[in-house]
Amino acid sequence: MTSATERVVIVGAGQAGGRAAEALRAAGFAGEVVLLGEERHEPYERPRLSKSVLAGEEPAAAASIHPREWYAAHGVALRTRTRVEAIAPKSRTVITDDGQRHEYSKLLLCTGSRVRPLAGAPEALPGVHYLRTLEESQRLAADLVPGRRLVVIGGGFIGLEVASSALKRGLAVTVVERQQALLDRVLPGAIAAHIAALHASHGVALRLGVPVARIQGNGMVKSVQLADGTELPADVVVIGVGIIPNTELAEAAGAASSDGLVVDEYCRTTLENVYAAGDVTNHYNPVLERRVRLESWQNAQNQAIAAARNIAGKLQPYAEVPWFWSDQLGSNIQMAGVAEPAMEIVWRDKRVAFGLVQGRLRLAVAFNLGAEIRFARRLIESRAQLPTDRLADPAIKLKDLLTEATCSASTP
Repeated sequence: MTSATERVVIVGAGQAGGRAAEALRAAGFAGEVVLLGEERHEPYERPRLSKSVLAGEEPAAAASIHPREWYAAHGVALRTRTRVEAIAPKSRTVITDDGQRHEYSKLLLCTGSRVRPLAGAPEALPGVHYLRTLEESQRLAADLVPGRRLVVIGGGFIGLEVASSALKRGLAVTVVERQQALLDRVLPGAIAAHIAALHASHGVALRLGVPVARIQGNGMVKSVQLADGTELPADVVVIGVGIIPNTELAEAAGAASSDGLVVDEYCRTTLENVYAAGDVTNHYNPVLERRVRLESWQNAQNQAIAAARNIAGKLQPYAEVPWFWSDQLGSNIQMAGVAEPAMEIVWRDKRVAFGLVQGRLRLAVAFNLGAEIRFARRLIESRAQLPTDRLADPAIKLKDLLTEATCSASTP
């Protein structure tokens, strides 16, 4: 049991911070919970910002995890518009930008990430957007006027979701990606090509393998010039070239960092009584047998819940198969596992793609067949050797392959 005199301070009031506060109370934590966030909003989930909210299908309020009054009702002191400037680990204190000092028994860092700026992009040029916050989604939505020309710089999931939402709203869309393939960082080329074909079939123009030289405009964006000299007329530009984990606060306090804050399987940083969860962490995943930093809804939520439970004394390692989904152009794309170099790719009816390493399933991507992903996740967990001909056969259910793998593993 926790003492009512204990205090957990959570820095970062995004999805991870909001879910952590909720999970602390669900785990029976009886002490104080203080949730500090820089934005003016109560915690919200970001996936809707590039999907339903941007497409005008849902109001911005739909992204909120709980209404503001929920936090007071559950004894969570939510302080928005509050920036934490420093952590003093020896005195177990965080100092905010207004000079207040908040002592903690345990500290949970859910500082998330920020957009990676495009080098040379003009600042504050009307019509040029990044997409990370609720306000940015609302400003971009106001610019998505039917008939306008949108250029998306960056062929990752955010860029492609924006392209999908904009096409739905009647814009002409071009996606520019400096790599030779879309989703180069997260998917093998053969699977990414399937998504590229989906966009091309809906009229999205793709410019792959060419960097952006400059964004041009005078008072309003006019065009995007590529390194090969091509000039793309543009009324709206969205830049989505990745994110940067917000590690600086913890690093300044002495926490170890390597592409994210280094945490153990219990979400503990190298600072005593300091935990971290979400986009900002680099954690060891026992299923994947390596360290990863994940940028996903699942990790933001579930690692935060795991951290909260560990803080509350219910020790359990965080060990999950990564899972991600994306809605694009009427297709629901779900992914379990992570891409690795030199994967063997096996297709099942062009609706599910599998990535194997030395005969073991490490990645599955399903198109409008999300029900199969739960079995694929368990096949990844099993680490079983899987015959590719059976994986490719749509007549053989993944559920049956999982049963076979489970029985084989239990046979002496």
